[in-house]
Amino acid sequence: MEEDFSTEDVLVDKNSMPEDDPNGNTLHDALDIRWGPQHAGAKLLASQYTKEKRIQEIVCIILFIILMIYNFFFILRYFDVRNWYLIIPAALLGILTADLASGIVHWGADTWGSVDIPLIGRNFLRPFREHHIDPTSITRHDFIETNGDNFAVTVPYLFYMAYKFTFFNDSDIRRLYNFEVYMFLLAIFVSMTNQFHKWSHTYFGLPSFIDFLQRYHIILPRKHHRIHHVLPHDTYFCITTGWLNWPLEVINFWSRLETIIEKYSGAKPRSDDFVWAQKTEKVHYE
Repeated sequence: MEEDFSTEDVLVDKNSMPEDDPNGNTLHDALDIRWGPQHAGAKLLASQYTKEKRIQEIVCIILFIILMIYNFFFILRYFDVRNWYLIIPAALLGILTADLASGIVHWGADTWGSVDIPLIGRNFLRPFREHHIDPTSITRHDFIETNGDNFAVTVPYLFYMAYKFTFFNDSDIRRLYNFEVYMFLLAIFVSMTNQFHKWSHTYFGLPSFIDFLQRYHIILPRKHHRIHHVLPHDTYFCITTGWLNWPLEVINFWSRLETIIEKYSGAKPRSDDFVWAQKTEKVHYE
């Protein structure tokens, strides 16, 4: 059965990472490597992943697991079956919040700043630069490198949640319970965002249940996310489920923000991203 392709599908397929050649290197002349691990910029960025960064990611993942188990104990302890109907809205709101948050962080890190910024640049912006010129690098990252930063984002609030469950009295905990359930679910979705993102770039060997979740757009689908990987990477930033990408695009949400920021700051969107994309010569002539 033939699949119908729209004009947009054809353009996306032509200008993004080919599915049958995930690194895009065999379909182009050696002097015109567009993306993949042989791209000079990708090589340099990958080499900047440090042992210190690795340790930070491991520590954050360990803290996340401990805090999630601790807080989950109290979530179960104070669960009231009469409020079961609040769990589904809390879960949906958590997904939408995580999707929006993923878009804001993704847009901010893709669009602004430089890898040269002290502390933030190499530790947090570097993976975003690498990902655009080697989209499949994320599929070669292990669980720690893939998810360490997302787990780290949730740790401060999970500490605060644990503090409240430990030191607040029963009446205060019950009063705050629904909000804490929402935040707990939000932490789960935030922590899994980059794993969903990784799966959206994985074309072989995914478990059937992941294929099912992608096919029905419960998590970020591969075809949907490829729209973001068409130069200049200026749309479809939400990567938890991608549910908010279309409505945000309809209202030109990201482009309007960029216009305002550029007007008052003079900063050019994605200027650093463009610089890294041009680093091609070293690979061929060194």
